[in-house]
Amino acid sequence: MIKRNNDRPRLFVLDTNVLMHDPTSLFRFQEHDIFLPMVVLEELDRGKKGMSEVARNVRQVSRFLDELMSDADKAEIDAGLPVHNLGDSESGRVLPASGRLFFQTERLDIHLPVALPGNNPDNAILGVVQALQARYPERTVIVVSKDINLRIKAAVLGIPAEDYSSDQVLDDVDLLYTGVEHLAEDFWSTHAKELDSWQEEGRTFYRISGPDVESWYPCQCLYMTGDNAIEAIVREKRSATEAIIDLAEDYGSERHNVWGITARNREQNFALNMLMDPELDFVTLLGTAGTGKTLLALAAGLSQVLDRTIYKEIIMTRVTVPVGEDIGFLPGTEEEKMTPWMGALMDNLEVLTQGDDQGGTGEWGRAATNDLLRNRVRIQSLNFMRGRTFLNKYIILDEAQNLTAKQMKTLITRAGPGTKIVCLGNVSQIDTPYLTETTSGLTYVVDRFKRWQHSGHITLIRGERSRLADYASEEL
Repeated sequence: MIKRNNDRPRLFVLDTNVLMHDPTSLFRFQEHDIFLPMVVLEELDRGKKGMSEVARNVRQVSRFLDELMSDADKAEIDAGLPVHNLGDSESGRVLPASGRLFFQTERLDIHLPVALPGNNPDNAILGVVQALQARYPERTVIVVSKDINLRIKAAVLGIPAEDYSSDQVLDDVDLLYTGVEHLAEDFWSTHAKELDSWQEEGRTFYRISGPDVESWYPCQCLYMTGDNAIEAIVREKRSATEAIIDLAEDYGSERHNVWGITARNREQNFALNMLMDPELDFVTLLGTAGTGKTLLALAAGLSQVLDRTIYKEIIMTRVTVPVGEDIGFLPGTEEEKMTPWMGALMDNLEVLTQGDDQGGTGEWGRAATNDLLRNRVRIQSLNFMRGRTFLNKYIILDEAQNLTAKQMKTLITRAGPGTKIVCLGNVSQIDTPYLTETTSGLTYVVDRFKRWQHSGHITLIRGERSRLADYASEEL
């Protein structure tokens, strides 16, 4: 792509998909000016109808523009509208923008190559950028678009083009918080002077001080290998250099199973500790296919709904983004429409009930158990979550990597008292257009919640599905 010249004032020309993706993008360019071609406004007008997330974003953009233009006359619009001090209506924050917003108010002298006809919206935007470059030689004019093909065409024409990255959580997904830290084998000896221990309700707690504690987060998982191998969890971060930890429960033995499920590796054991802890209101599990995310979350949910009665029922939902072509409308109620999307739920329910003869009652007992489980597990669509409040529910959000940060916020803020939300996903398998590993809503919440003491996160590493699935994950 063409490199921009940062020594000159910058003028950013926004593509329609940027505004559709993030309505607040108007306020994300700090002191720099923004230009909206007329074709962008026309595309926004065509995309405002419907109940989709894109349509809602378009309508929000229109409200922002209407607020910016209120009481402005033609001369003020031509001179550029100041975008500072206009609050983000959802969070109440004042966005730090000090530039101006310009609209295309006149016909520009556009000279595109013959191979790029002007009746295409993307080509029309590129033509406007070329005209602005000629009109403002003292500025660096940059087109911002989520469309890779538009950025490629811009590079061919010698136009600086960039992806919209203000919603990017991390520079690299490898920097994402894993929730686990490996302690050195000499950890206990080097912290002996700052170590204090006591027992409470059958559990052993340790107060640890020192420079190593600075990098810890609340509810972070710690482990040590070797002769003094342990698995522990940070229960409280009292200061930058002091923390309280205790040993993790061992869910790897049959005597300490969760609804018949035992942990097969260290990460699964940490995951069950978090899922079974009622003090944690929000848990995120990342991992590739076959690492046991859904099975662990469902087993922990059934145990706490049916055995410990902490929650009233399990609600399971996911984003309905197809991997292949859409098969069309589905008949039935909301739950019946969602059933084809919930194959993972049905598969794991079968695992949790197989082989259990219910005291020798055979097939009848298994059928009765399946009916009981289905009565306590509800399948709901994300499309109808707005305005709802869930009380004492155990919510499992599957395929959470396909949610945007805004959609994730919409779901999490539905939680009422006594509700626990578990988000499952694999950021390397994103099906939503314009979302990447570093802009996914799942990445966003993992990064934002890591400092909250009532949330936990773990990245599952080892697959436990089958040798075929493990080999396919590694080689394909």
